[in-house]
Amino acid sequence: MATPDFIRTLRASVGHDLLWLPGVSAVVLDDEGRVLLNRRSDNGKWSLIGGIPEPGEQPAACAVREIHEETGVRAVVERLIVVQALHPVRYDNGDICQYMDISLRCRSVGGEARVNDDESLDVGWFAVDALPDLNEFALLRIKHALSDAPTWFDSATSS
Repeated sequence: MATPDFIRTLRASVGHDLLWLPGVSAVVLDDEGRVLLNRRSDNGKWSLIGGIPEPGEQPAACAVREIHEETGVRAVVERLIVVQALHPVRYDNGDICQYMDISLRCRSVGGEARVNDDESLDVGWFAVDALPDLNEFALLRIKHALSDAPTWFDSATSS
């Protein structure tokens, strides 16, 4: 995935140390109830659309921007579905990041699903009962996007 310029600037000061960052992921649905996914170029795995907001960018605006940048699909945000602090991630270059993920259910309103940048190898719409292999992160978000349940969050407290 492309590293935003503001993170490159931070890395010049902090090196590979842990960065706590916001992240936005989008469960994009079409009128047929299919889910939009991309196969990431960094690991070859199918994934939800997502990214890191620019400084000052609202999560919903980030989701809409990332959806269009990565897939060519235009979307609107319908609701917040999951808020979750994720485990730290160590990238191949040694950088460590930990994300506070804000997941949003979005609705496609136009555009043609296609590979629209270098972050994806493939893009496609998938019926919920015919999803490719996905990790628990994506499956939890799809489950909550398809339900009318309130926003999911982990209410456990640490001591």
